[in-house]
Amino acid sequence: MRSLVFLLCVLGLPCASPAQTNQASWETLNHLKPGQSIQVVDTSSKKHSGTLLNVSDSAISLRVASGEQSLQKQDVRSVKLLNNSHRGRNALIGAAIGGGAGAGAGAAVGAATHQGCSSTTTSFCLDIVSAGESAGILAAIGGLSGAIVGGIIGAFIPSHDTAYTTASH
Repeated sequence: MRSLVFLLCVLGLPCASPAQTNQASWETLNHLKPGQSIQVVDTSSKKHSGTLLNVSDSAISLRVASGEQSLQKQDVRSVKLLNNSHRGRNALIGAAIGGGAGAGAGAAVGAATHQGCSSTTTSFCLDIVSAGESAGILAAIGGLSGAIVGGIIGAFIPSHDTAYTTASH
């Protein structure tokens, strides 16, 4: 078992490596194209949103609502891309999480609340579904409901790619 866990960790390393980038390097901003929507957060935590004009070794320039603005490299805390929101991906993740949670809750409620004919005091009882079937039906209803709610919530959670961030202060 221990060797299987070790093998999975070793095989997972190549998948995790591309996800890690050096976001503390100012040179990563050279890959941005003029006209891209960005948000620059300065060292006083003020956000400047606009379109990229230029990046030099010492400053970044962007067009904001009030005109052109330039921020010196030492005054920049982070730069994020705004036009890459991943709403579809977030909706799918939310739907999967919500569906799983709803199905689990529905199955638990269905199994816990099922009452068969043996628990009734009346002389006539029609037991159409078993406890397992009751749990399955409520799991399907809960899963569908959870997936819908989770998908809607996930679609409204924005995410932006961070192109640059300084080391923690």
